Amino acid sequence: MRTIDWVDGRIIAIDQTLLPDALTTLRIDTVDQLVDAIRRLAIRGAPALGVAGALGVALAARGGGDVRAEAARLRVARPTAVNLAWGVERVLARLDEGVDAVVAEAVHVLEEDVRRNRELGLRGARWLVDRLGGPVNVHTHCNAGALACVEWGTALGVVRALRDADALGHVYVDETRPLLQGSRLTAWELARMGVAHTVVVDSAGPTVIARGLADVVVVGADRIAANGDVVNKIGTYPLALAAARAGVPFVVAAPESTIDPATPDGASVEIEVRDPAEVVGDRPTAALNYAFDVTPADLVTAIITDERIISGKPLG
Repeated sequence: MRTIDWVDGRIIAIDQTLLPDALTTLRIDTVDQLVDAIRRLAIRGAPALGVAGALGVALAARGGGDVRAEAARLRVARPTAVNLAWGVERVLARLDEGVDAVVAEAVHVLEEDVRRNRELGLRGARWLVDRLGGPVNVHTHCNAGALACVEWGTALGVVRALRDADALGHVYVDETRPLLQGSRLTAWELARMGVAHTVVVDSAGPTVIARGLADVVVVGADRIAANGDVVNKIGTYPLALAAARAGVPFVVAAPESTIDPATPDGASVEIEVRDPAEVVGDRPTAALNYAFDVTPADLVTAIITDERIISGKPLG
């Protein structure tokens, strides 16, 4: 099933906070409901957020209120991932053409996500097999699978394409603290794909790489700056450092919409800081809960998109 979809004038989405214990869908009829789902990570993942932003503008247009004000609320629901604002702006550009045009553009963004990420996955798998042969053992972080998109992942889209080409070995998955998107979501997806995998604690990720268990690190991205810096889930940067030390390729898989030419570098990106309670619960303990980190461009071997493979910096 699709992670997010448009059915009978409303958004239908998997509630990712309940996985892997329950596969439950949300029925979203208002922008208020959508903003809440985004903020509490029921809907998450850069490409899925882009689609959510697009469909949210369609919801607002059908509701007949102040569409631009509703779009502004959506745009800032999560500040770090560029795809959310990208989806909002792309559909908002059709507002003067009427509600039907807005809805048609939002649905086009939805359908386009499937095609683009499938192409990304195939391109990434071919690139890895050309360089590494097979079977390829992959280390990944957080969740960049179908749950982060519509129905075809970015980093896990590459894994899926490797599996289909009979070129996949083992997959190592960081648990991804504090909300465990790796052990809850990625492991669930890999199990459904029938892929052999092992979950490791985040702090063990660099050791997995140093011990030669992974041939490549493949991750997604929430924003890629103009100079090639990559913003992704917190814990990505240490993997890039470990990969560089071990001589292992560090590959980023993300659609073109994640590249933000208006952002010069990673230092210019607002990094979301989430509720300390996600880390320490209700204990009266201070906690700095960064949701993302920045991997400098010089640690990135290649960026695989739906249109190209980028290995030089800055981006062109």
